[in-house]
Amino acid sequence: MDRAHAQSLDATDPLARFREAFVLPPGVIYLDGNSLGPLPKATPGRLAAVVEGEWGQGLITSWNAAGWIDAPQRAGAKLARLIGARPDEVVVADSTSVNLFKLAAGALSLRPGRKTLITESGNFPTDVYVLEGVCALAGATLKVLPSDEVVSAIDEDTAAVVLTHVHYKTARRWDMAGVTAAAHAKGALMLWDLSHSTGAVAVDLNACNVDLAVGCGYKYLNGGPGAPAYLFVAERRQAQIRSPLSGWMGHAEPFAFEDRYRASADIRAMLCGTPPILGLAAMEVALDLQLEADPRAVETKGQSLCRFFIELVETRCAGHGLALTGPRDMAERGLHVSFAHPDGHAIVQALIARGVIGDFRDPDIARFGFSPLYLSHAEVWDAVEILREILETRAHERPEYRARAAVT
Repeated sequence: MDRAHAQSLDATDPLARFREAFVLPPGVIYLDGNSLGPLPKATPGRLAAVVEGEWGQGLITSWNAAGWIDAPQRAGAKLARLIGARPDEVVVADSTSVNLFKLAAGALSLRPGRKTLITESGNFPTDVYVLEGVCALAGATLKVLPSDEVVSAIDEDTAAVVLTHVHYKTARRWDMAGVTAAAHAKGALMLWDLSHSTGAVAVDLNACNVDLAVGCGYKYLNGGPGAPAYLFVAERRQAQIRSPLSGWMGHAEPFAFEDRYRASADIRAMLCGTPPILGLAAMEVALDLQLEADPRAVETKGQSLCRFFIELVETRCAGHGLALTGPRDMAERGLHVSFAHPDGHAIVQALIARGVIGDFRDPDIARFGFSPLYLSHAEVWDAVEILREILETRAHERPEYRARAAVT
């Protein structure tokens, strides 16, 4: 393996053209799109048009004339095409945490008499925190179990199993169809967090008979910092599910201004407050770009980038204490790669100083994301060469790289 081999892989890359669609700073190899995707070049122009034209000139008339009021459903219909859902089963709204709260509470409403939610230990912390809050309010019990005990723990008191499809640290990927079927076999519902899946690995919610799902818009979807999240409710669940956040946008007739709440009978019941139009405008630009790429091709290239990175690190950086965390089999993982090292934080900081941006997760994980739309195999080669130089020169032992920061 050498750089020429990496370039030969890039020469036949069917997604190579997408790189030009992003703003990528010169001298930077960006391996953190699994935390925050880069800026699509079309986004600033679209936001300027919304701010200067639709808001500046259209003022309040733009809620109708510019289609602001329908933006959550319109963006949701686009996103549905990326996750194997129907257009009327997805809305883009709120944050992932808020949507998880709504759907976890909604799952309990769909299974009256059942008082248990199940998730795995080591799940993304905010997911567990949200589930704790839901259970505290609903008088339910949250079971947080090792991953190998989750399926066997599902019983007649389980309302829903709540799991992150691709683990945020290890990139381990759950068998969506298999776990969903196991939950249904016991009469429980299945709620998936797709935050590290959508835009990275091919997802087909309806083929897997999934009930509920949430996900964020700022990682592989490149919707921008704090981009609106999304939620999915299978059509068969929409008439009965009840959101705990009964805001006016979820009302059957929001502009009737009735004194009491009447929930919409469709996916709109999962909305709550006024749509964030600027965030939704940026999100739609990102979704339009993502939809130009075949999700299967995206996953295939991403797996190739991950495989190449793992092979290079384990050969060219051998003997320096890096240990792969997570599955080696590409079919069992998402598109970020984590290596454990006692000096993981300092290594990541030294890499950032050299223009290779990854991130760190406690206690010792150096994590690198491989977004297929803008990364190349040659960049993977260059990143590993910089990592090798840092380790061989022990540059990461310099004091300035050991100071901890709140982000990266």
